[in-house]
Parts: sequence; structure tokens; C-alpha cells
Amino acid sequence: MTTIWNMPRIELTDLSRLREQRPAALLTGKRSWQAVNTMLKFPVVVQAEPESADRSYLEFLSENLPKQVQVVYAVGGGLVCDAAKYIAWKRKLPAVLVPTALSVDGFFTATVSLRDGGAGVYVESGPAERVIIDWDVISTAPAHIRGAGIVELISIVTGLLDWQYAAEKGKNTLNERFQPWAAAIAAGIAQQAFRIAKGVGEGQVSALRELLDLICMEVRLTTQIGHTRPQEGSEQFFAQAIQPRASRRGKKPYAELVGPGILLAMALHNQNVQPIRDTMLAAGIRLNTLDEIDIRDSLLELPQFVKDNALPYSKLNDMSFTPDTAGELIKKAGLSTAEA
Repeated sequence: MTTIWNMPRIELTDLSRLREQRPAALLTGKRSWQAVNTMLKFPVVVQAEPESADRSYLEFLSENLPKQVQVVYAVGGGLVCDAAKYIAWKRKLPAVLVPTALSVDGFFTATVSLRDGGAGVYVESGPAERVIIDWDVISTAPAHIRGAGIVELISIVTGLLDWQYAAEKGKNTLNERFQPWAAAIAAGIAQQAFRIAKGVGEGQVSALRELLDLICMEVRLTTQIGHTRPQEGSEQFFAQAIQPRASRRGKKPYAELVGPGILLAMALHNQNVQPIRDTMLAAGIRLNTLDEIDIRDSLLELPQFVKDNALPYSKLNDMSFTPDTAGELIKKAGLSTAEA
């Protein structure tokens, strides 16, 4: 059976108006909770700060959830919200998400992104019961994270390049066949994301509201067609590949992995990198937090990583890198520290 999931109910409200009577498990991060804890009042049975998206770790949290918990709350970003959705799904409980920034599209999807055996995988959890948005909280989040979900829309540019490339090679599966109408809708979403990038970077509520609308449209589109090819290609595969290396140097927002991946994918497809780079910088995305050696080593392994994990066909399937060619691509993408 194929399920076309609904979106979660989205409530735009002041967090201080939230009323929750059900005993709750709270998943959050230290900074996120400090930002909102005086606004939220609900009966917390247990509180945790998830450290990773590893499946075995999330299974441990799920198995040790107190029996009296009736709802799972997440306050924060993508990691805690994915953890909440996964635990709620495993324990057959509703999940309520309170983003402190519009950092990912996963708040609104019916899937959870986690790591299993070193690879990034998606698990169909169903959507959250509710997503609660307080614009005062979102707009005052740190500039590099508050609208970082815009990379999920900008990645449509490179996602479409890879999707069409696979179509030209006859490598798309039947379920992921190239559909011009879907590509056109996705392209329109990306175009509007470019237009609002500056406002997002400045924390304008009107731009952030439009970002919310665009993210929801992207999620609705990919849910409807049953796959994420319009916005997920070599840029996301690079992000998955470099994540273990990057995490050894400290936690990084997912946008700081995907953003450089977009630049590399643009260079790989021989596209002009500068406009998309300028757009991400205007939106507040940091593009210089990855170590160049990590980028190079990830590129060297990337073609095999894609094949080993049976990722959708992209230009990476027809590539191989040497230290020299990887270095040239990094330079072409504007990610070489030698140019800084």
C-alpha cells in the first residue's frame, strides 16, 4: 500500500498561550530551552537532550520512555524534532514540535532522517500532530540558523539538475521518473526562495512567513509524488557523506553541510556558482565552516558512497575523483581556503 501523508496542523501563535494537560516527554537542547522555557507550561514527566540521530540511540530513548507519557514534545531544531517524531512513532504517541528556527523541512514531513550503520536513511514515521510557530522566537534566533531551511529550497536547483541528468541517462526508476510538471512547480518554489533570501537573512517576519509557506509547498509536492528527487541530489549526498567527519569537529547545522554541497554540485554540473552562493550568504547561511581536507576526503569517497548506499542516480555515479580533481572542484565551488 502507498500512503500519501497529510501535513501536520500548523499553529501560528504566542507560545505562552499553549495549553497542554497530557503528561509529556520533552526533547530539547540547552540553548533552545533557555530561549523559550519561561513561555511554556506543561506537565513534563521526563526531559532529554538528544545527542545524535543514530537509530540505536533513538531506540534506546524510545524503550526507556516512562509509561505515563501521553505526548512527545520537541523544542528546538531538526535533530530534536526528528527524535521526537521517531520516539512518538515507536511508542504510538502523538508528537508536538516547537521549532526555535526554520532550519529544516523535516518539521513538516512524514519521515524521520536518521543514521543507520553510518548511512543516512529515511524512516516513515507519519507527521507530527502539531507544529507550533511563534514568530517572535523564530525571528530572534541566531542569523545563521533562523532561516536555514531555505537550503532545502535552494537545493531544488541542483536536485533538478541531477534528476534530469538521470532521466537523460535512462537511470530513473519508474516511481522516480522525471515529471516535467513536478519539476516546474519545484523550480517556481526555488525561484521564490531566491527572492526572499535577503529578508530571511535580516529576520523579517514577512520573509520568514513566506519561507514557511514555500517549505510546506515543497514538502507537499514531494509527498504527493512519493519521492524527493526534485530537491535532493548530489548536494545532499555530499552532506550525508561528510557528516561523520564534520561532526568530529563539533556539531554543525545541516545547512552548513548542504550549502557547500550545493556549490560543489553546481560546479560539478558546470554551472555558475556565484549567484547561488550570494543567495545563501544573503540568507545567513555559513558556507565556510567545513574543513577543506574533510571536503576533499569526502569527495574522494563520494562516488563509492553513493553506490554503496544505493542512492538515487546522479552525476556522481559517473564520476571519480583524484586528490587533484577534487581540489579543482573545491576551488571551482569557491570553497578553497587558499582563496580566502
